[in-house]
Amino acid sequence: MVNANADALGIIFPNSYDEQVPDLVNERLMASIPFASRYRMVDFILSSMVNCGIGNVSIIVRKNYHSLMDHLGSGREWDLARKKGGLNIVPPYSEKKIQVYSGRVEALANVLDFLKWQKEKYVVMADTNIACNFDFKEMLNQHIESGADVTAAYTKQPIPEGVRSSYEKTNYLHYTFSMAGQKISKIFVNSEEHGVQNVSMNIYVMERKLLIDEIKKGFVLGNKFFERDVLAPQTEKLNIQGYEFTGYQARIDDMKSYFDENMKLLKDENLDSLFSGNPIYTKVRDDNPTRYINGSKAKNVMVADGCVIEGEIENSILFRGVKVAKGAKVKNCILMQDTVIEAGAEIEYVVSDKYVTVSEGKQLKGTDSFPVFIAKDQVV
Repeated sequence: MVNANADALGIIFPNSYDEQVPDLVNERLMASIPFASRYRMVDFILSSMVNCGIGNVSIIVRKNYHSLMDHLGSGREWDLARKKGGLNIVPPYSEKKIQVYSGRVEALANVLDFLKWQKEKYVVMADTNIACNFDFKEMLNQHIESGADVTAAYTKQPIPEGVRSSYEKTNYLHYTFSMAGQKISKIFVNSEEHGVQNVSMNIYVMERKLLIDEIKKGFVLGNKFFERDVLAPQTEKLNIQGYEFTGYQARIDDMKSYFDENMKLLKDENLDSLFSGNPIYTKVRDDNPTRYINGSKAKNVMVADGCVIEGEIENSILFRGVKVAKGAKVKNCILMQDTVIEAGAEIEYVVSDKYVTVSEGKQLKGTDSFPVFIAKDQVV
């Protein structure tokens, strides 16, 4: 970890875009969705903040946050179990003024008193639907050197299909930028343009006092969404600079993208790109190394600790404690923690939530465009 503290505090919005993956967030939120064999989505942004010296992080939750609190605990794994600063989880109704929020303006209005008492000069804000190894130190330095009021991270890419097709179903808002050099001259909401765009990552840096002022004004006017209601109307008034992120990112916009982004990590170049550089921390589960019993077969798989493999696995992601019995075949699957595949069962293109059991001899098959999902605690 970087020892020198950055003069910034972090704010994470863990419920943003829950509606995009309703199957996965029935009992959790976007931030605690399992990803990459042993991690949760929040691990990537939180670790990136800590690695860049941000030692004061608040997570403003809205609902279904028990799994996130269980995962994060005191923040010890991220070196955030501190007397000053550290990890601060803000649930709704924890104080009289705090209510369930719809967008960032309402969420930040809930914690204005907290923000006023902090000492850091800058605030870094982020969602948790993107897994990446982000250099917040570099973004902060660019923000300071440019003299910007706000700096917004973006990537150059086509708008993902999961994003493009979801607005009518979920009121999902996505943002693209028109650039004049490094300055953002216009912010588009739910653009339908094709080809490569400047697609927002919903990661922003700005001075804490300016943020407080803008949230005060926006909340009085009934604004909900920070990007749409606060930034987009003020692109001429505020100096909003863009920060292009060129590293590897896995963006979760729907079940298809969740499946695809996990599967991409079976390629070494993608795995190295995501985990190279600064480490990604997660909750420690003390368990035995995975055991491959005589007669088992494994090909192109990512397997966490605590698994027992007696059957055949191929092109699959296995989380901690998964058991594949003798004669069972697993291909092109994502099996979350403590899933059990009993003897003789055959599954392909399946995503199983935690504590799922596929009974002896059962056959279950989806497709690469429509993987079958099995909910938590189910016996098939």
